[in-house]
Parts: sequence; structure tokens; C-alpha cells
Amino acid sequence: GILEKIRSYLIKKLLPHLEDRRKYHREFASSTSFHGVHNIVQTQSKTRKVLWLLVVVGCLAIAIWQICSRFIYYFSWPTTTTVVIQYVENVKFPAVTFCNLNRFQAHAVSNLKIIFLIWNIVSGVLQKFAVQDKYSQELNDFLLGNQNFSIKEFTKKNGFYLNSSTLLECEFFGKPCYPQDFEHVFTEYGNCFTFNHNDLPARKVSLSGRGLHLLFDVQQEQFTDEPALGYTDAGITFVTHSPKELPRFDGLGLLTPVGMHAQVAIRQLKSIIQEYPWGECKPDIKLQYHKIYSTNGCLQECKARYIQDWCGCLPFILPGNGTECDLLKFYNCVYPAVYDIEIKGLCTVGTHNSTCPAPCEEMDYPTTVTYSSFGGEKAIKYFSAKLKKSPEYIRQNLVRIDIKYHDLSYKITQQQKALTISELLADVGGQLGLFCGASMITIIELLEYIFTNFCWMCIFLLLKAPEMPQWNNPSQNQPTHKEKKKGIQEC
Repeated sequence: GILEKIRSYLIKKLLPHLEDRRKYHREFASSTSFHGVHNIVQTQSKTRKVLWLLVVVGCLAIAIWQICSRFIYYFSWPTTTTVVIQYVENVKFPAVTFCNLNRFQAHAVSNLKIIFLIWNIVSGVLQKFAVQDKYSQELNDFLLGNQNFSIKEFTKKNGFYLNSSTLLECEFFGKPCYPQDFEHVFTEYGNCFTFNHNDLPARKVSLSGRGLHLLFDVQQEQFTDEPALGYTDAGITFVTHSPKELPRFDGLGLLTPVGMHAQVAIRQLKSIIQEYPWGECKPDIKLQYHKIYSTNGCLQECKARYIQDWCGCLPFILPGNGTECDLLKFYNCVYPAVYDIEIKGLCTVGTHNSTCPAPCEEMDYPTTVTYSSFGGEKAIKYFSAKLKKSPEYIRQNLVRIDIKYHDLSYKITQQQKALTISELLADVGGQLGLFCGASMITIIELLEYIFTNFCWMCIFLLLKAPEMPQWNNPSQNQPTHKEKKKGIQEC
């Protein structure tokens, strides 16, 4: 049948004779580039055969051990960190956001002290505040009687403002700047103002020691903050950040009290983090309302999504285009939702499997701040005559801030793969060449030898397969009528 034809074909065409197979094995052992094998085959001395066998097996074992250790090291995803300082002719100036520690105008909140508690609830979306129970009844009464009250409009209208009376001097790299060069932004400090925001062309400095020079009048009599709920300091807080990012004040803001001159020296630090599994970043993450990815921007968008789903509105201090939340929604829904987000860990930061992993590239501006008392006797007299204010007013309200680059350089901290694919192949090839004298050609020879022997084994097993019974052939499987009759007669 068919099986017999296949067997006869394999015997004649594919399966070589036993002597040919032995000759093939000897030729392979004698000619292979795997060093040491031919010494085992060709030598006539049994002692030398044993010695060479031990040498080859030992070297092969060491090579396998070294190669396995390199693969284990590679799949542990190791990294190295390099720090490079690059000097340039000019460097981009960061964005700087300024806020008054006293958030509201005194006349607007003299009969509306509940506004401080309301603002703490609103800004708790960014930085959580604990609302004391003793104010809950007062807050409920206010919310029920002022359902159309807009804390956003109230803060924008009656919060800190920036004009010629609060910004007395402004100069950037020898050129004057004005209040209209600052962009308004809401933070936990209320109205804040950003210099060198993203909508403006990039400002650069080409000389260290020169930068942004500012003189503020905080007007303590005009602005206030509830001591029991807010801040008790007087002065300006500011933070440096990338022009493409939002300011972040929680724990990062620098404070300059009144009557002080702050000298701020900044450096530019760029951090590059490897993607997972070497690092913790994910390069494919994009933000909807921010031009570049940052953990702070991602965290705000994450909170905005959850709050909009739960409450049907969006806090005005978070990015998005949803309907603005009123005060009742802030108190009854938004504030508890923020608590649930933090307790349940719905918006996490840091690792690759968190909601907001680390950015692959991040620009930071480390600062060094030194202080001195503002104004000598002659300077106090000069500003007193210019502003028509008393010397005591000058000491209690003026704040001078100078922000400049320490030098025209930037530091790059880069996380790199400790072992790449090409380096892994080089290590494997080096181990094979050192202990076995093998190369890629040797591996191909071994694969060819193994494949050939595998094919012979398959043919041999096929030839030894049992014959298939012929169930459908009655002449072979069943006796005929004559054979039955003859058997009966013989019996």
C-alpha cells in the first residue's frame, strides 16, 4: 500500500547507509570550528581522549554558566545614571508664578469671613484642607442662602491684583516689563500671576547674574487672610517652573517676607528617565489639556475626570471644559469626591503601573535663595518720598526679588540601559570565543548537524512503525467458502 511505497522511497533516497552515517559524524567532528572536538576524535591515545573530553566539557560548562549569568543580568533590566553639564551661549528663562500670601482684599471680606473657609474647600481639590465641624452649620446656612454665589468671580474680583500700585518695578535682562506681561492663574493662594508664560515667545538670557528684577508692594492694609484658617505671614510666595507646565506650590513655593531682598540663583536640570521595564516612564502617555506631560498635570486631569463623572460638573481650578461647579456641589460632592480619590488611590503617581507614571523627560529649576534686609536709610527715604508713604510702611510692605541664572549651563541627568541587546550579544560571543573558540558560524554548524540527525531519527522511527492492518481486504482477513468447506472435510 501507500505506507510500503513511502518506506521503499525513504530507504532508497533519504536514509544513508550505516557506514555513510558514521563517516558523516567523523567528518563533522574533524572539521567543525568548535575547538577541541577534533582532538577527541583524531587522537589515538585513550588518555589524551579523556583529557581532551574533560577540557571540552569543562570549557563548555563554564561558557554556559557565564552566558546564563549575562542573560539573568540583562532580564533584571539594570540601568546606569550619567550626569552631564553642558555650557551654552544662552539659556531659556523659566516661568515664574507670584502670589500674595494675603489672598483677599480686606474690604470685601470684612463682613464675609466665611469666604476663607469656602476657598479652602475649593482649593482642597489641589491641596487638601480639613474642614472643622464647628463651621459646618455656618457654612450650610451660607450655601443655602447664596446658591448663585460664584467663588471664582469673587476671588478674581476681590483677590490679589497686579497693577502699577502692587508691582512697583519690573525689569527683565535690562528691559522694562509691565503687569500686562503677567498671566493670571488660579492656585491654592487665589489669584496668582505668571511671568514668561507659554503664550509668549521664549525669553533667553546670555549673561549669568542678570535676569528678572521685581519690586512688590503687598499692601498689608489692603489685603488680608484669616489667621485661624489661612496664612499668618506677609509677603510674596513664588515658584519657578517650565513655561509649558502649571505652577505647583504645595511644598515647593519660595517665601519672601516683607522688608526683605531675595537673591534667587537658579540652575536648569533636565532629567531623562528610561521607559519600562528599565525605568518607570511611559512615552506614549499624552495629556488632553497640557502640551507636555507632567505628573502634576496628569494628576489634575485625573481628578477632573473622576469629579466630572461623579458630580456632573468641573471645578474651575482644574483643567477641562465641563460645567462649573457651584458652591453646593463643591461642598456636597466635590470635596467628598477628592477624599475618596485619595483614600481609594484612584489617581496614583510614580510607578509605571500608576495612573500618572514618571515623565520620560522633566525640566526642573533648583534654586538657591539668600536674603538681606531691604533698603538702607537713603533707600527708605527715596521710596518714602516716591510713594508718599512712611518709612515704616516701606519696611512693612515692600518686597524685592531678583531671579537670575547661576551660570550659563544646564545639567542633564540621564538614566541609561546598563546592558543593551548588542552588548549582550557581544558578551555571549566573547564567552563562546574565549572558552570554546566558537562563533556564529559554529552555531550554524551545530544546528545543521542536529537537524540532520533529527531527520534521520524521524525516518528511522517511521521505518520501524508497525504495519497497518488491511481491514477492507476480505481475501486476507476472512476465509473463503471453499476454504471453510476444505477445513471441515480435513477435520
